[in-house]
Amino acid sequence: MNKDTALVVFSGGQDSTTCLFWAKKHFRRVCALTFAYGQKHVKEVDVARAIAGKAGVDFDVMDVSFIGRLGHNSLTDPSMKMDAEKPEGGVPNTFVPGRNLFFLSIAAVYARERGINHLVTGVSQTDFSGYPDCRDAFIKSLNVTLNLAMDEQFVIHTPLMWIDKAETWALADELGVLDLVRRETLTCYNGIPGDGCGHCPACKLRREGLEKYLSMKNEQ
Repeated sequence: MNKDTALVVFSGGQDSTTCLFWAKKHFRRVCALTFAYGQKHVKEVDVARAIAGKAGVDFDVMDVSFIGRLGHNSLTDPSMKMDAEKPEGGVPNTFVPGRNLFFLSIAAVYARERGINHLVTGVSQTDFSGYPDCRDAFIKSLNVTLNLAMDEQFVIHTPLMWIDKAETWALADELGVLDLVRRETLTCYNGIPGDGCGHCPACKLRREGLEKYLSMKNEQ
């Protein structure tokens, strides 16, 4: 296995773009793998391709549209109204069941075939919107499972696991890509790049984090 190369699970959004440049700082070579899973905001695939090109990393996209057909959620079902807030005692309907499970499992197989054992993902338990597959316990469990399943020594890196959105903006700034992340990424569930629609849960979380970070920065 190549310890100098990392594969980033890459959507072209704020979190995964920050992780892409984090990986470039920590690994000699970086590859990016994007997934088309039937998401309504499929424009993120084109955004991811463009950012990967600017970053000078190898890019590939995998069609896993079966994920969108497995269950009902507002990111893949145009007829479903998106939850504006997390419901009491449950997960929002923007949760795509099994998404990170499938993404990381497929990424591990993809990495194995290319001699890569470092995987990077932008999940965070601090700002995870109630998604159970963004929790640290899940990532650690899956890491063990993947190693047992393929008799390999994968390492799943989660640079954002214990930081909030303001700290994620700070990390992007530290990496010298704050403007790129702010202007060119696509986090919006309605498919609008940059600051997005401003109304969907992803945009609200992103904007609140940015405002908090800029406020803290101005006070320094």
